[in-house]
Amino acid sequence: MCLSIIAGISLPVMADTERYRTTQHDFGGVGLLQTPTARMAPEGTFSFNANRTSPYSRYSISVQPVPWLEGTLRYIAVTNRRYSNVEEFSGDQSFKDKAFDAKFRLVKESYWLPELSLGFRDLAGTGLFSSEFLVANKRFYDLDFSIGVAWGYIGNRSDFANPFSVLGDDYDSRDAGTVGTGGDFSIENYFRGDPSLFGGVEYQTPWDPLRFKIELDGNDYKSEPLNNPQDQDSPINLGFVYKMSNSVDLSAGWQRGNTATIGITLHTNLKTDPLPSKLLDPAPESRRPMPTGVSARSIDWANVSNRLRENAGFAVEKIEVKDRELIVIGEQKTFRDEAQGLGRASRILDNSTGEGTYDWYTLVNTRQGMRISETSIDPERLRDLEQNRIDERGMRRSTVLAKPSVVDADLLHTEPLNTFNYGLSLGYNQNIGGPDGFILYQFLARARAEYRFNRNQWLNGSVAANLINNFEKFRVTGPSELPRVRTNIREYLTSSDVILENLQYTHTKRLDQDLYAMGYAGLLESMFGGIGGEVLYRPHGDDWALGVDMNWVRQRGFKQDFSFRDYSTFTGHMTAYLQTGFYDVLAKASAGRYLAGDLGGTLDLSRRFKNGITLGAWATRTNVSAEEFGEGSFDKGIYFTFPFDAFFARSSTSQGTLTWNPLTRDGGARLSRFYQLYDLTNASDTNRFNAGFSSLRD
Repeated sequence: MCLSIIAGISLPVMADTERYRTTQHDFGGVGLLQTPTARMAPEGTFSFNANRTSPYSRYSISVQPVPWLEGTLRYIAVTNRRYSNVEEFSGDQSFKDKAFDAKFRLVKESYWLPELSLGFRDLAGTGLFSSEFLVANKRFYDLDFSIGVAWGYIGNRSDFANPFSVLGDDYDSRDAGTVGTGGDFSIENYFRGDPSLFGGVEYQTPWDPLRFKIELDGNDYKSEPLNNPQDQDSPINLGFVYKMSNSVDLSAGWQRGNTATIGITLHTNLKTDPLPSKLLDPAPESRRPMPTGVSARSIDWANVSNRLRENAGFAVEKIEVKDRELIVIGEQKTFRDEAQGLGRASRILDNSTGEGTYDWYTLVNTRQGMRISETSIDPERLRDLEQNRIDERGMRRSTVLAKPSVVDADLLHTEPLNTFNYGLSLGYNQNIGGPDGFILYQFLARARAEYRFNRNQWLNGSVAANLINNFEKFRVTGPSELPRVRTNIREYLTSSDVILENLQYTHTKRLDQDLYAMGYAGLLESMFGGIGGEVLYRPHGDDWALGVDMNWVRQRGFKQDFSFRDYSTFTGHMTAYLQTGFYDVLAKASAGRYLAGDLGGTLDLSRRFKNGITLGAWATRTNVSAEEFGEGSFDKGIYFTFPFDAFFARSSTSQGTLTWNPLTRDGGARLSRFYQLYDLTNASDTNRFNAGFSSLRD
């Protein structure tokens, strides 16, 4: 009996992902309280965390872009220390530290082996809270055990001599982080100094919403940054997490033996969480039997064109016929998944012409007047799919994606060009983490308009008026040793309540089957106006592309009207694009001249999830030294691009982007171009079409 009990409690059980879901720790990322664990959140997880453990208030965003990598962006407010000792500079704002963490899974848990991860806290920041750690986890039923070793902040108790000292004396000690330029990789500090052990247990109670945590802290809090030691009565921290809903966790605990902690986590999954049901979309047209052999000339093609726009989201330019192929040329304006519009269009064309009249329906996809791709569908096979006579794979074999071809076809209908359109919306500006205030914000009312000379030439612009802001706190202009191409942001945001955001003339042209060009001139963005052009070579269906842009620009006046300042420059880049096939990651590598005249390159890595949300990060290195660049050392940031229909009950191809840049500096600054040819030619991406093919019947 005793032997069977021992065997029962010692054999590991693989995790139930629902019951044994991961939770965040105080610094952001999967963990216990102060310490991380080896666990990884499900792929695509996005978490926002806020917690308070005196004297620290921590705010973080943690993401899981791929199964084996966790990234965390964090701000820490040290509430008993001032941002600076100069009241005119930062008032009574508390000190803020920003950092980026990364954790890599080395070994995935198996029946016998533990999960093993290597992590870096404050990977490229000031180093005030920096740490490196190796941690393992093993689950035994409802108990998840972790144990690890840490250098730096997590291991400040310094339990034993550094085993890496055998490699040299420089591993014996570690430089303390400093409030300076920061932002660079302090490789000379990694795994230095005497480390400590840390670890703990997470217990999933029989009541699924409740989880208890206990940990051994590796920090003794005697060497806290900013000469700010904290009393520690016990190295044991206790806490619990309560699952308030599927997207909200509440946490509380008792740390250092004398300090209460409280926190909240908001989380979602960018990969698997469904988008809102599109209740406001029109239902696909029901099939209406029509007589076959209807003469094309007897059909009301204007009515067909209108239904294609309203129900299939396809804005028609022309409708043509060649033998038994019906060709519709236009642009998808509503559905992110091209296949959804294709299926709807096929039903509309069947209802209008009669089933069996045509062997193929071909939709030629244009964007801003350029033909990008064409998709041909066998309507009979679509009817077979709807009757479950074939499966989706068979349907895909009856759907052809190709380069747009020039054929001798008969014109049936030309849709008049809508030369003018306009719209109203809200806008938002912000500046985060500066000395004037942690968040400086502005809400705007925006009016935009567009006038088209033809499908390839148009003029667009937008005017914005201030609604509300707290820019009265915005007093400090950042220091710079370079031409002030971005650090005058305060002047641009505060000089006028009504601004002309942009006013641009654009001309596009498809030069050859896979070669596209665009020219533009005007007020190109909030800080610069000028003239420029871009050429892109993007082979249809291939995973790579190559583009070049060149621009002459002049700095705009602070009031963002038609005035200009004295500074002007040439800027441009050559950019290579590669769909890596590695977790759907798109790599963009650019080299060229930046707005401040510096020369260098930018690497941008992004992943687009099936629901249309894109998570990306970039880093730029130029011939500007870290000292010349200033705090941050080099330009870098992360961004989220999200489709608007992620929040609404109506489909839309529109999207917005949220960007986090730790500091606004002049080095590595690029021109913010309103249009980019790579984005305009996404219809040539067969991988994207295939990913959304399941929506063909929606």
